[in-house]
Amino acid sequence: MTKNTLTADDARDQHGNPAGILEQAQDLMGEVVELRRELHRWPEIGNHLPKTREAVLAALEGLPLDITLHETTSGIAAMLTGDQPGDTVLIRGDMDALPMPEDTNVEFKSHVENAMHACGHDTHTSMLVGAAKLLSARKADIKGRVLFMFQPGEEGYNGASEMLNEGLLDVGTESPITGAFAIHAASNIPGGFIGLKGGTIMASSDTMTITVRGRGGHGSAPHFTLDPVPVACEIVQALQTLVTRRIDVFDPGVITVTQIHTGTTSNVIPETAMINGTMRAVSERTRSLIHDGIRRVAEGIAAAHGMEAEVELNYGYDVTINNDEKASFAADVATAVSGERNVRMMDHPVMGAEDFSYVLNRVPGAMMFLGLMPEGMDIMKAAPNHSNRAIYEETHMARGIAVYSSVALRHLGVPLS
Repeated sequence: MTKNTLTADDARDQHGNPAGILEQAQDLMGEVVELRRELHRWPEIGNHLPKTREAVLAALEGLPLDITLHETTSGIAAMLTGDQPGDTVLIRGDMDALPMPEDTNVEFKSHVENAMHACGHDTHTSMLVGAAKLLSARKADIKGRVLFMFQPGEEGYNGASEMLNEGLLDVGTESPITGAFAIHAASNIPGGFIGLKGGTIMASSDTMTITVRGRGGHGSAPHFTLDPVPVACEIVQALQTLVTRRIDVFDPGVITVTQIHTGTTSNVIPETAMINGTMRAVSERTRSLIHDGIRRVAEGIAAAHGMEAEVELNYGYDVTINNDEKASFAADVATAVSGERNVRMMDHPVMGAEDFSYVLNRVPGAMMFLGLMPEGMDIMKAAPNHSNRAIYEETHMARGIAVYSSVALRHLGVPLS
């Protein structure tokens, strides 16, 4: 048994209940919900989030934290040093929103045009603040340090790598970072439910731009032109066949075309057609096969019609890989907090992507999912993350605070009671 394995005794209080952490988290919910709603009203996008950083710093004021403000982004690294020596554990919450409108009816809906916290990052940030408050109150018990990573730019801006490049993990050798953990909310997973798995838990995320170059002309005489439009359509269809016929179903990948841009009017055949989209994979092998296949298919189909296809493939986030031991440990902790029926080891990864992957490339740890679906909602009808109608049930944020806190405490060898 490793030091990070929970026993029935240290996971329960004298009455057989979860060891007080969840109740402590619930006591913080008033101020945590207030912060969450303030962040939701004023969402910010990308790596520079001045209002968000100001709100987080105000919420952390008075806590015994050594705070480092990152310069290349609005990232905040807040270190809690316990009264006893030991290792350091990192827990992360991301802070940025999405560039999209909000179409919910919540009273605290976004006041910013085309900006919305539709991926739950406002809940992540607020739960991490709650954990900072809870753990600060237990400073005397902590054996080591807790590094709270408040990260911007998760939604495509690679804020995690920016913070890493600026020295986030440079915390010295006397108290090294030996574990890293993050929670991601989901608006279409039952409230309070926690899911995770060892190994790959989220996919890589890359982008493609394919430009088919033909020869324009009059819409009535396509034989005098090289029409790129049907060729672009043929490429889109062939990319789906690439996935179903060249990619192992047990090592999956996804190619999704999200945009086709071409033409100016109804009677003009354009000179070019542009295809944009995203590619996902759960292994570097499949990722490489998809990249090679897209280039081969696009260039080959264009050449078959006497045209050219320029293919631009851009690498995005890496595959997110949980450490098996840390994932098992986190599941044990979550079970102690939430009960066995509320925790599940997932059978398969999800095809979304996360730049927490770069932290996990450097430090063994685990990403977890927390269900914040509104009470009474049908799981098949609940708006998912990234929907303009996504709603997150605040009640279960207490469970997120408790899991954040419990994972940190137990990783540092501190009993939960």
